[in-house]
Amino acid sequence: MTIATADIQALNERIKQESSFVDKINSELDHVIVGQKTMIERLLIALLSNGHILLEGVPGLAKTLAVKSLASTIHADFSRIQFTPDLLPADLVGTMIYNQKQDSFTVRKGPVFANFVLADEINRAPAKVQSALLEAMQERQVTIGDETFKLPDPFLVLATMNPIEQEGTYPLPEAQVDRFMLKVVIKYPTREEEQAIIRQQLAAVRIPPKPILTPEDILRARKVVQDVYLDEKIEKYIVDIVFATRFPAEYRLQKLQNMISFGGSPRASISLAQASKAYAFLQHRGFVIPDDIRAIAYDVLRHRIGLTYEAEAENITTENIIRDVLAAVQVP
Repeated sequence: MTIATADIQALNERIKQESSFVDKINSELDHVIVGQKTMIERLLIALLSNGHILLEGVPGLAKTLAVKSLASTIHADFSRIQFTPDLLPADLVGTMIYNQKQDSFTVRKGPVFANFVLADEINRAPAKVQSALLEAMQERQVTIGDETFKLPDPFLVLATMNPIEQEGTYPLPEAQVDRFMLKVVIKYPTREEEQAIIRQQLAAVRIPPKPILTPEDILRARKVVQDVYLDEKIEKYIVDIVFATRFPAEYRLQKLQNMISFGGSPRASISLAQASKAYAFLQHRGFVIPDDIRAIAYDVLRHRIGLTYEAEAENITTENIIRDVLAAVQVP
């Protein structure tokens, strides 16, 4: 699909106006969170793309605070679920409660019925609980007893994983991890940011984020994001990147042939396209450029590439593979 230059300019102006709320959200979050710009940006990408996000990072990096604050700026419902080995699916989605007076069962909905759901340390709960959450993520509905209930819209699941303690954890299967649009690795703050965090925490007065938007505003913004222009050349670029993770030899990456056990699924291509549109929207731009793809490629692909034993023995990571793929695939 091609589009005239005049139409691109008109679309650009429209996106600039429609995306003005992004700066307001960032301004409000700056009152509460120091640094972590990438995490906040990725949260907004997932929200605007109707996707879910997996965060990996050590404790204390403001993962919970970020999603809770974002929910506050959107005036949306927020719930936090601490995943533990004894958690049951009913603790997550809800259950039927017997009412003795009425001699009947009534439905008690679980914490998954919120706009923003923080699944803390998702790998601590057994597989049946993980699958209950992932089913809700995929189907956007929950069945309790004989009744099926739609989940609120927008619905964003933010799951966290602690990379340090692996004892007593249940690793997420690759097929389930694939349902997360993005996997973001959170890094430590810089020295200056850490100093600012200390000052902020010791301050006598803290300014909470103010509600700027409603859930309905987000649903409208999603429709606008869909209008961001994605050229056919950019589509081919996305396909080439994903195919290079599946068939590296075809892209002169023979050295990766024995390092990759499986490449990105079609969900990787879809997520790259959707996330790049949302990324362009956050930059107040009405069209996607190759730099947008490269900016979010790591977050979209890092959990969708399987490593062989040979790669692990040589300390090759998915980050190394994505870097080589982006260097090898021709940019349009």
